[in-house]
Amino acid sequence: MIKHYETVFILTPVLSEDQVKEAVKKYHDFLQKRDVEIVVSDNWGLRKLAYPIQKKSTGFYHLIEFKADTSVIADLEIAFKRDERMMRFLTVALDKHAVAYKERKRAEKLSKEKVVS
Repeated sequence: MIKHYETVFILTPVLSEDQVKEAVKKYHDFLQKRDVEIVVSDNWGLRKLAYPIQKKSTGFYHLIEFKADTSVIADLEIAFKRDERMMRFLTVALDKHAVAYKERKRAEKLSKEKVVS
């Protein structure tokens, strides 16, 4: 069954920008090999954590919103757990209201960008 998902993960801050890009690309490729439709991929950059994790107070945040079969999620989370660069991750299934809200927000952002330029 195809569902709409959103996953946010935090990579360790000791990585370089290239290493972060490589890690994100790894998960994009992982999803695409399983015929997953990636809706949005958003790099939030280096941010301060709410509490220290592994004695670190910052981390590289990244969000991926995608449509996938439910069986893909278990494989994705196993891959996250095996990656030593990964500090935390959270994957949630989005209901129809959350999907509509996100689509509306993206449309608003696009219209604002058109007005500015």
